[in-house]
Amino acid sequence: MEKVCILGLGYIGLPTASLLAAKGFSVHGVDKNPKVVDAVNKSYPHIHEPGLSNLLESAVHSGNLMASLEPVHADIFIITVPSLITDEHLPDIAHIKEAIHAIAPYLTPGCLIIIETTVPVGTTEKIAGWLSQLRNDLIIPSMTSTVPKAGKEKQVFLAHCPERVSPGRTLIELVENSRVIGGIDQLSGQKAHMFYKRFVCGELFITNARTAELTKLAENSFRDVNIAFANELSLICANLGINVWELVKLANSHPRVSILDPGPGVGGHCLPKDSWFIKHAAPELSKIIHTARKINDCIPNEIIVQIKCKAACFQEPVIACLGLTYKSNTDDLRESPAIKIVKQLLDEKVGKILIIEPHINALPKTLAKHDRIKLVDLQEGLTQANLVVLLVAHDTFKNIGKNILKEKVVVDTRGMWL
Repeated sequence: MEKVCILGLGYIGLPTASLLAAKGFSVHGVDKNPKVVDAVNKSYPHIHEPGLSNLLESAVHSGNLMASLEPVHADIFIITVPSLITDEHLPDIAHIKEAIHAIAPYLTPGCLIIIETTVPVGTTEKIAGWLSQLRNDLIIPSMTSTVPKAGKEKQVFLAHCPERVSPGRTLIELVENSRVIGGIDQLSGQKAHMFYKRFVCGELFITNARTAELTKLAENSFRDVNIAFANELSLICANLGINVWELVKLANSHPRVSILDPGPGVGGHCLPKDSWFIKHAAPELSKIIHTARKINDCIPNEIIVQIKCKAACFQEPVIACLGLTYKSNTDDLRESPAIKIVKQLLDEKVGKILIIEPHINALPKTLAKHDRIKLVDLQEGLTQANLVVLLVAHDTFKNIGKNILKEKVVVDTRGMWL
């Protein structure tokens, strides 16, 4: 178990590949984007993550990490390509299926396949079925049957071990966080456990694949539901003329209450889709989870209404939107509610838009095509704007002088300046 092949060199795959290479594994990274492959081989991280640049440089220069467009033979295959949802909120695991087809020719008896991508319940079993069709010369275990003794020499192992990291702390949490290991059978779980215990300090829990799949979905849906509670409170407070930030602070003074902060919506790769995965698996039983997801989906529209109301005070509104990422202090734009808000303001031609986002160098394509938007620095944006909208609580924005804000109309969706 020394040679590792990782498919997908994004926010999970690249830090994982760099960490494993630093731990002494021989790592082969695979990505279908030639620019990503070239960047990795030149020791350049195409994503921002604290500590990743130095770790990647060390991993590549040591010879333990290289990247290409195609897989190679390995002892362990780790799948970190994204899972998606369709416009109809149905699961889309096409990228995972593509990755399984890509590694199938390189599988050998005894190798271990690990799915770290967050997936709908039952996906690991589907993967076992695909592999059985692609490689009928190998024995692919299942959750309902045991491998006969005569077939153990031809067996491959399969497990789902969902990633549990938060952008901005990925390299720390890859090592420190506990992990849930869902084997397609008992031996697969044990083999995956042997691998993870070589670099994970957190506790390792072995279960079956279905339980591991739902565990990760439950973790993300728990956060989604609790954020929805905070966001719904913010709507109620706005209707009743109550300061939601004071309300949350006072409620949280109770020793058994811990309400999260409301905001302009929920972003990131996982939370906006994982609740839909549960809804798809149990549509009649996931009522709270489904309702919470719908609440969080509607919040950006509520923020847009607030901004339009304030913008109506000006004949020519110039709106400084502070923050574009889905999370503070990162460059991660995936499913960002801030982008949705800005895009709709542009589509509805609500003034001139100045974007202040210190963690990016260029606007995303969905926004850059408009001619009434510009990426500017903080000083320029605050000088030119008559309406300031805080969308992301970057540390950079904490020290904006109150005297400057007094001269502006302000929409603070994060409660940073209240």
